[in-house]
Amino acid sequence: MTDPDWIDAALVSARPQAMAALLRYFRDLDTAEEAYQDACLRALKSWPEKGPPRDPTAWLILVGRNSGVDAGRKRSRQTALPSDDVLTDLAAGLDDAETALAERLDGADYRDDILRLLFVCCHPDLPATQQIGLALRIVSGLSVRQIARAFLVGESAMEQRITRAKARVAKGDTPFEAPSPTERAERLLTVMAMVYLVFNEGYSAGGVEAGARRPLCHEALRLSRLLLRLFPAEPEVMGLTALMLLQHARSPARLDADGLIVLLEDQDRGRWDKAMIAEGLAMIDKAMRHRQPGPYQVQAAIAALHARAERQQDTDWTQIDQLYAALERMTPSPVVSLNRAVAVSKVAGPQAALEMIAPLEERLAGYFHFHGLKGALNLQLGRDDVAREAFQQAIALAGGAAEAAHIRQHLDRLQADGQKNRNAVSEG
Repeated sequence: MTDPDWIDAALVSARPQAMAALLRYFRDLDTAEEAYQDACLRALKSWPEKGPPRDPTAWLILVGRNSGVDAGRKRSRQTALPSDDVLTDLAAGLDDAETALAERLDGADYRDDILRLLFVCCHPDLPATQQIGLALRIVSGLSVRQIARAFLVGESAMEQRITRAKARVAKGDTPFEAPSPTERAERLLTVMAMVYLVFNEGYSAGGVEAGARRPLCHEALRLSRLLLRLFPAEPEVMGLTALMLLQHARSPARLDADGLIVLLEDQDRGRWDKAMIAEGLAMIDKAMRHRQPGPYQVQAAIAALHARAERQQDTDWTQIDQLYAALERMTPSPVVSLNRAVAVSKVAGPQAALEMIAPLEERLAGYFHFHGLKGALNLQLGRDDVAREAFQQAIALAGGAAEAAHIRQHLDRLQADGQKNRNAVSEG
């Protein structure tokens, strides 16, 4: 008798690899997904009685492929393949085929299949929310209910979102041939961006959303580790994984008991996940030894400097400023410059930081964090009226209740200070 927990874990672990192979075979997402689900049902029926196959992934691919072909023939009113029991027995007995397939799964086919599957989920015609939903459904295997809960939408709305995404992919010109080295590198960059989008959807949540969205961080890390197995010598994949580990390690201290955001400098560093930090630090150190710097490695290096500082005042802001300057050269962006301004304020003071962000105002007029930083810097300089106006703009642009509540604390403090001053004047 095979342990049910082992079966569940095996099915979850095999899903990306099996789905990727079935997608290459059928060249259709729905068909591949239906074939894999049918193979899982057969596994749940067969494995407890007959024991696990030599290679569960190869078994699922073989059974799924046969099941998909059978379904296609039935739809075409052609002769069906054997019954479930016969088909399962045939698949379980195909030792030679299973062994040959298992050997191929360790080669380039496996890597390109997985990359293709992830790349399909990152189809350029899909908006980011659909990319994430499709990846979580197809690659991670989360149910529509789980994904809907993470995005705080109804099941039917999420079902429609995923269905629309599949329809767009089906209409697109998805390449199924093995990519060239250049194409593979381009696909990898696209996939890494999608994985980081998934992570940020979970990490940026606050308040009541935080608990529901936290699983997205775990899924992003799982996808990143999958990429790491496919590209073990790729420093940018190491950098992405390290970045998410180091950021996620701060999650226990990122929100207070009321779900309000706690700034990095105010966090209780004793609550940070030390094991996760150690793994992230080791990974970014390994990546940097390749001497092929990239944006994810630079961001991970910045996160590493925060992680290594036992106290906020121990943070090496000068080096962080230099790293952000390098990131600006790699990926010029007003948001990167805004982040660098935080480091500049620590090194050269709030006035220098304000002068740095002034040219960004037009491009970041609708960006919550711009007005939040502008308000904080002016507050440090004693310009309460300017700070108040910036904070009010930030609240209007807040992406959630936690962000708005965090800024409202500054406004409440300004109002309280103003009342104290008025009382002092009247008493005088």
